[in-house]
Amino acid sequence: MSRVSHLGLYVAFAIVATVANLAMQRLVLGINDGVIGFAVAVFMGTLVGLVIKYILDKRWIFEDRSTGAAAHGKKFMLYSAMGLITTAIFWITESAFWFIWHTDAMRELGAVIGLAIGYTVKYQLDRNFVFTDVESTKPA
Repeated sequence: MSRVSHLGLYVAFAIVATVANLAMQRLVLGINDGVIGFAVAVFMGTLVGLVIKYILDKRWIFEDRSTGAAAHGKKFMLYSAMGLITTAIFWITESAFWFIWHTDAMRELGAVIGLAIGYTVKYQLDRNFVFTDVESTKPA
């Protein structure tokens, strides 16, 4: 796969995970739009986005064909750990936009900006620390 195709696929997967994340947030905020609802929405959205992105990245970005609960468990834990840094970027950005403007549109803009920055950082972390045993033609 060419570097441009690889980047396009990564961006497409980031968009899919972002849309799923924001959809879950809207669902939760539709039930409770208070401070607790906001915290639950951000957490649940992050969880949904994380699982979707892991599945897509593992198979299509890093070409990791390992199977079994042990392999998935170890990789998912590492993938999640690398995501702690990038999740902080996302949560801080989204929360700042929410607390400054108090509108869903600005909250979602903050989420998109935070996720874009986070996914850029996360690719490098995953490439260098999570999917290190994968023999593939990953672009640098």
